[in-house]
Amino acid sequence: MNKTTAVLKNYYVLPCCLLLLNLVNSLVGYKAEMIAEPFLRTLTVIFLIICGASLVAFVVAPTIAMAVNTLQRGSRQGGGKVGETIFLLILGVGVFWCYYQLCNHGPAALLPAQWRNPK
Repeated sequence: MNKTTAVLKNYYVLPCCLLLLNLVNSLVGYKAEMIAEPFLRTLTVIFLIICGASLVAFVVAPTIAMAVNTLQRGSRQGGGKVGETIFLLILGVGVFWCYYQLCNHGPAALLPAQWRNPK
């Protein structure tokens, strides 16, 4: 792994994955409100967050890193970094948009209407 790839992974891809994990944790907490029993709700949240963290660590982060590495290779061969830059911009804008929705409209704004908790 060269220095540029390591910097990109540590300072951009990993934080984006952690932010996505935090979004998933917010959604888990929101959906867990439907469970009336506090002990069962707590166990469910812990279990789902552990599963979500594993999914991010072993599937999402490597997939994003692989996509970035592929774009880096392709852009180096093509003589520019346009593909990589566009991918990273789309990733950053996507994460920002999800956080904007979460902070300003709540977790329900990130879910389809059928998945929202009843009022």
